[in-house]
This record gives sequence, structure tokens and C-alpha cells, in this order.
Amino acid sequence: MPMIPTRSGNTERNSFVYVVAALAALNGLLFGFDTGVIAGAMLYIKSSFELTALLGYPVSSSLVEGLIVSGAMGGAIVGSACGGRLADRLGRRRLILVGAVIFFVGSLAMAIAPNVEVLILARFVNGIGIGFAAVVGPLYISEIAPPTIRGSLVSLNQLAITSGILVAYLVNYAFSSGGAWRWMLGVGMAPAVVLFAGMLFMPESPRWLYERGREGDARNVLSRTRSESRVAEELREIRETIETESSSLGDLLQPWVRPMLVVGIGLAAFQQVTGINVVMYYAPVILESTGFADTASILATVGIGVVNVVMTVVAVLLIDRTGRRPLLLTGLVGMTVMLGVLGLAFFLPGLSGVVGWIATVGLMLYVAFFAIGLGPVFWLLISEIYPTQIRGTAMGAATVVNWAANLLVSLSFLGLVDAIGQAWTFWLFGGLCLAALAFSYTLVPETKGRSLEEIEEDLRDQAIAAGTHPERSTLADDDD
Repeated sequence: MPMIPTRSGNTERNSFVYVVAALAALNGLLFGFDTGVIAGAMLYIKSSFELTALLGYPVSSSLVEGLIVSGAMGGAIVGSACGGRLADRLGRRRLILVGAVIFFVGSLAMAIAPNVEVLILARFVNGIGIGFAAVVGPLYISEIAPPTIRGSLVSLNQLAITSGILVAYLVNYAFSSGGAWRWMLGVGMAPAVVLFAGMLFMPESPRWLYERGREGDARNVLSRTRSESRVAEELREIRETIETESSSLGDLLQPWVRPMLVVGIGLAAFQQVTGINVVMYYAPVILESTGFADTASILATVGIGVVNVVMTVVAVLLIDRTGRRPLLLTGLVGMTVMLGVLGLAFFLPGLSGVVGWIATVGLMLYVAFFAIGLGPVFWLLISEIYPTQIRGTAMGAATVVNWAANLLVSLSFLGLVDAIGQAWTFWLFGGLCLAALAFSYTLVPETKGRSLEEIEEDLRDQAIAAGTHPERSTLADDDD
């Protein structure tokens, strides 16, 4: 006789899935910590190394600074490009373990780097671990979470990113008085150890297990996070979607998948070209240019980090209630307005005495709107909208674009400021926010409250109706 789920059984299942999701979200903390910590460390690295030469050749100091900051992004592009396929081949859990080890090694190497060349190489290694984490963290959570709370749980990854940035800012401030940048960078080893140790005891994704013919293991994992009736239904849905698909890199370009590929890649690019990581990487530099001292500018970034975390918590609480689209569109409107205000602060004459405070408040509000919209919604949507067997690969493709755009913006920001000024640079980002708003309003779907299999079935049905799905010809032949 089947057991009737009790309230205590439901509570136990919910507790387990929250623990799994919170631990997997530490992937995001690694991502966020690296983003935030280099912002403060760069203020002091410049005084420790000669930045006018590289491999014995004279170069500009701004180029070396850019390479140090962007070294992790280059590694993240490689990690993201490989991470999707590795997640599909090795499994989600194993890739998380590999990523944690790589991040630990990279953090250690940065902390003991004897010269700027080794530091750049260590940043690249660290970036590979971040690239793995950026792909596999949201993917793992989305596949293990129940549909009704999937949005909130996947958004824990974004909360962890913002928390990692805040932790990095606090670490920067703690070590700023002595300029101890090596300690700043070395602290990243701690969350990598916690992530590795915790994931040793976590299960593999049930969808990945089922794809590998391990139905019994998949059922056991689902039974720890679902009611018995829901386990049978979800296994049936997984089986039906897998039976209708093949798996190859070329599947990403199939006409029926292409609309969601455009959505994922478009959001990936817009998340970066609208300027968020310019704020995260260069906030101390921006604020220092308005008159703040080194320590004061780092302390001001702590306030920005707090706002980032608080508003991400708001997004986590709302995303399964209001839906993805309302938060995304609201956030983009607010980002556009705040970038306009920031540009105006640097454009109008006679504001030099208060421009620092206007910039600080403007940056905080800009980050707040990002944190409730484009920040969490992008990572959530790319974990939901793709077919099961290419989900890891598709997320990897979107994440590669995300990091490539991040690299482009970060390398070009200081040059843009020199060429067109701070005001017009912020207005340029504002114009790109408007483009992102139009793109999102037109193309981004709502996925609230639907299982991954239901989302995929809708995509397939729409493609069949449009004649772009392979099943269309089969159906036509049957009609004949």
C-alpha cells in the first residue's frame, strides 16, 4: 500500500532540496567573490608590481591592469565553452567538484604570485573554475528543484553571486589599511573548500541520471524532493522528452531550438553590455575619480554590495509569484533611468562638490534595479528554456557570450571614458538598456510555475505549428 506523504515528510523533502540548492549556489559565490575582490586588490597591486613591462617588453600600465582584471574573464570563456559539454558528459555534480578544485588552485596561485605574469596566469586558471561554476550551478539547481519553487531556488545562485561580491568588498576593506592584496585574493580558497566538501555528499541531477540509463538512481533522488505521485509523473515526462530528442552540438542550430537560443544569447550579451560589471570591477576607481580616498571608495562599494544583496533577496521572494518577465522589464526600466542620472551627474558643470554622492546613490540604485531583474532572471531563464539533452551545452553557449561581452566591456571601459567622457559612456550604457528592454518585451517568454518538460513541450508544439520541428514532416506523412 503506498504511503501517504505526511506534513513531516513534505517538510523533510523541502529541507533537503533547500540544502542542496544552497550548497550548489556556492558556485555563484565563487563567481561573485572573484568579481568583487579584484576591484579592491587592483588599488594595491599597482604599488607591488612594475606594470609598465610584460615578459620583458615595455607596455602601457593600463594594458597590464586590463589584463589582470580580464584574465579571469578569458579563463571563464574557456571554462564556459567546455563546461556545458562536460556537464552533459561527466555529470553536474562531478563538474562542480572539478570547478571547486580549479578555483582553489587559482586563488592560491594569485596569493603567492611572484610577478605580474604569474598573477595574470593565475587569474586565467581561476577564471576556468568560474566558467564551470557559472554554467553548472544554475543547471544543477534547476534540474533538482520542484517546479513550484524552481525560480526561487535557481535565483539563490544569483543571491550567492551578490553575496560573494559583498564578501569580497568586506574582505577588501578589512585588508585595505595594510594594502594586503595577497590576503584579499587568497581568501577565495575558503569557499572553494566548503563547496568541494559539501558536494561530496550531494546527489547527481535526476535528469542526467535518467539520460544515462540509471532510472532507479533518478527515482531515488526525486523521491527526496517530490511526493511519490509527482515522482512517477516527472519520470514519465523526462522519459518522453528524452525519447523525442537526439543530442549533438548541431542540435543548438535546429530551427525549432533557435528562438530560445536567440533569447539566451541576447540576454547574455545585454546583461554585460548594459554596464553591470563595469560597476563591480571599477566602482572604487569611479568613486576615486570623484574625490573619494582609497579606503573611502572601498567602503562606499560595500554599501553598493549591501544593496545588491538586499535587492536580490527581494527578487528571490518575488520571482515565483510575479513571474520572470515583470521583474526583468521593471529592472531594465530602472537601470535605464539611473544610467541617465549618472551621465547627467558627470555632465552638468558646477557639481564637482557633490558628484561623488550623486554617483554613489546613482550606482546603488542602478545595481538595485539590476539585482531584481536582469541579474537573476537571465541565469534562471537559461536553465529553463532549453531541451533536456542540450541544456548544458546551450547554457554553456549563452555563458560564453556572457563572459565574452564582460571581457569586451571591461577592457573598453577606461578607453571609452578617455575617448568620450564618463557622461557619454554612461549614456551609451543607457541606450543599450533601452535596446535590452525592447528585446525582452518582444522575445522573452514567461516560465513561471511550469515544469521543465512542460516548457520544452510548449516550445516543441510551437515549432510543429510553425513547421520548424522535425516531427512536422512525420505528422504530415501520417495525415496523408
